[in-house]
Amino acid sequence: MKSEKLEVVRGSGNVFRDVGHKNADAEQLKAILAAEIIKALDREGLSVRAAHSRTGIAAADFSRIRNADLGRFTLDRLISILNRLGSRVEVKVRVRRAEPVGREVTA
Repeated sequence: MKSEKLEVVRGSGNVFRDVGHKNADAEQLKAILAAEIIKALDREGLSVRAAHSRTGIAAADFSRIRNADLGRFTLDRLISILNRLGSRVEVKVRVRRAEPVGREVTA
């Protein structure tokens, strides 16, 4: 077996940015909020139907969130869903200069 030089590319910390999505920061935040909704459902032992009964939000929306089908959701809608589940959301914003994606590191 030949020894091959392995190329390692360090990610940005945002998978959506790393794969070239235009709205990477918003998509990352949506994914984080969706994960928190799923945690809240699991913590309370709520099915999508029980979550609907408790919040008035369609069971289909909870199913979409569980399946990471977030295209129909805005950030404020996801925050609203978390609020209805009894959670409060605190968003901390830090703006910094963008760095080039895909800096190469050799190992």
